Amino acid sequence: MSNSGDGRSSVEFKSVSKFYGKIKALDNVSLKISEGEFVTIIGTSGCGKTTLLKTVNALVEPEKGTVIVGGTDIKNTNHIKLRRSIGYVIQDVGLFPHMNVMKNIAYVPSLVGRAGKGYGKRDILYLLDAVGLEESLLERYPAELSGGQQQRVGIARALAMKPRILLMDEPFGSVDEITRQKLQDEIISIRQNLDCTILFVTHDIDEAIKLSDRLVIMDRGEIIQVGNAQSISSDPINDYVDRLINRQ
Repeated sequence: MSNSGDGRSSVEFKSVSKFYGKIKALDNVSLKISEGEFVTIIGTSGCGKTTLLKTVNALVEPEKGTVIVGGTDIKNTNHIKLRRSIGYVIQDVGLFPHMNVMKNIAYVPSLVGRAGKGYGKRDILYLLDAVGLEESLLERYPAELSGGQQQRVGIARALAMKPRILLMDEPFGSVDEITRQKLQDEIISIRQNLDCTILFVTHDIDEAIKLSDRLVIMDRGEIIQVGNAQSISSDPINDYVDRLINRQ
């Protein structure tokens, strides 16, 4: 079984292991993700999918192995700069409550000096449109937005630096089913218009199948099977994968 994408590597994990005390959260994980791929990591709670995702932007540092981003071992990079170059969307959004929508989206560009230097309202309006929000929301604060609107703002903020890599950790888990489906459609649309690699974590197999080029099935810190939904569904490697993807 190959864990490699076919194109130029965007992210690569080489024999990555992570321990929390005696618990092995990641167990010798190797995986190559090609530029422009949409890869979803899926598995039951505690399988290691969020831990693996967080090694990409160095929020989690493995005890063993190597994580390579854009051809560079992240051990040899400035982790603050690395995080600012990678989009990151989480379930609880994490918008700044004291900032309106415009300032939330412009926050990271302002940190690196891009706000006011070729980055401004036009860019923000483009991002708002990309995530399906109206210009009239620019001056609103997070408390004045619905859960779905907050999630869209979070996605827009993650895209503000035009990242080559977008990490999404259960981003739609806290919204209702109708809003969730709309957000999934927005991500598909965004992907068609923006050039980036997406690593997406979910426990929802239907969501994973709808969005992904490839699925990465994890269990107890290990990658069990990698492939597109059709190939895994038709030839699951074991009963765990069969139950997970075919919902038996």
